[in-house]
Amino acid sequence: MSEDKYSSLRKQLERDFQFPLKYMFKFIVPDAKIEEIKPLFETGVIKERASSTGKYRSITITMIVLSPEDVIDKYKSVAHIKGIVAL
Repeated sequence: MSEDKYSSLRKQLERDFQFPLKYMFKFIVPDAKIEEIKPLFETGVIKERASSTGKYRSITITMIVLSPEDVIDKYKSVAHIKGIVAL
């Protein structure tokens, strides 16, 4: 995400949510990269579902966030993972 998208996301989060709250992150991750994402969400509850081909996994992570910045920081922390798609 570019800084412009983060700015837009920040505004949406501030408008639509009251913090702290349980926030749900959703990603599609190449199967080979799955272990890279888990340490970034140690305090979250992680649910995985393999794709029909087994090449990708759908990851849903629910965790307490204290502010819009917490959400944005998490998205930034996974941006380096090649092939990840944030939903």
